[in-house]
Amino acid sequence: MTAARSLKRWYAVHKWTSLICTLFLLLICVTGLPLVFHEEIDHWLEPHTYAALPADTPNASFDRIAAIAHQRYPHEVIASMYVDDDEPQVYVWMAPSFAAMKADPDVIHFMRLDTRTAEVLETTASAAQRPKTFMDVMLALHTDLFVDLPGELFLGLMALLFVVAIVSGVVLYGPFMKKLDFGTVRRGRANRLKWLDLHNLLGIVTLAWALVVGLTGVMNELSTPLFGLWQQTDVKRLLASYEGQSVPSQEALPSVQAALETAQRAVPGMTVNSIVYPGNPFGSPYHYMFWAKGDTTLTSRLLNPVLVNAHTGELSSVVKMPWYLRALEVSRPLHFGDYGGLPLKILWALLDLITIVVLGSGLYLWIARRKTQAERVAHLLATHEAAAGARQPA
Repeated sequence: MTAARSLKRWYAVHKWTSLICTLFLLLICVTGLPLVFHEEIDHWLEPHTYAALPADTPNASFDRIAAIAHQRYPHEVIASMYVDDDEPQVYVWMAPSFAAMKADPDVIHFMRLDTRTAEVLETTASAAQRPKTFMDVMLALHTDLFVDLPGELFLGLMALLFVVAIVSGVVLYGPFMKKLDFGTVRRGRANRLKWLDLHNLLGIVTLAWALVVGLTGVMNELSTPLFGLWQQTDVKRLLASYEGQSVPSQEALPSVQAALETAQRAVPGMTVNSIVYPGNPFGSPYHYMFWAKGDTTLTSRLLNPVLVNAHTGELSSVVKMPWYLRALEVSRPLHFGDYGGLPLKILWALLDLITIVVLGSGLYLWIARRKTQAERVAHLLATHEAAAGARQPA
């Protein structure tokens, strides 16, 4: 009796967690499909062409790139630079001022330059003025439903309910399937019974993948508060000794190329691919912040910030990231399957499609069950009314 009561509780947990999150999980799975192939789709929709140069052509100095950016937009500040891992291009993000950027991050825009020749390849309007691309829409629906942090936290909650639904489904799988061989799909009987068997089979086959994607989805949706926590704790303590110092203007900054070389020497075996300028709300008021990554499949996802003094150009610190941000960094490639090339992306897409079938079949089973119950109630009422009518005298 106790076991039966426990199963009923687990069934209720599985039913309600699944029902609450299913529609949102379907949205996440559908938008996740193109995001798995976002690099390939971006290259297809917006192909880039570059000057044909020898493979050993050295990169242009970042001082030259910064000078070109300031020449093109003399009344704006450089917020950050990002060097593409796969193509010979560097993105220079700019804003009217850091105060304007802090008030509205959408005021930023970027220039795209050839890393070897420093030729300007593209300039854009601000994020608020640029039309949303297909991938922008997919990413927003997948991460925050166009409502920023509240949307992130809501979808994180839906991902957590999905994890609970998976765990409760595993608990129910054994008792409900103990009289059937693994993989049995009962055809030739009620349609609902066939879909129940398919739902159970596909759910248990994709169990490990769905659990990993669900848990990493929860982590990814917490990225904003986690980075905020890091800035308010570790970063704040790190910068405490600099309080009271002036924030240098961009005209007074030391050479960004020399600062980059200083940061690179501080992290041998790693590659610096991102530069956050002093004063950027997402960096330090007193430092260049360089983000360096490792050179292996795993360590390429683990980033280390390096601080270089914005007054002297000397190394200040190689910052150790807290465990929760390390977990976040590892969770991102696991969530999108983008660390093993195209074959792994195709596998992730197939598993995503199977999960869509699992979610859709679960919704169908609930609707079919309610319809069957309603038909039973209607039949009982009709039988009762017929019996009552037969008992009445003519």
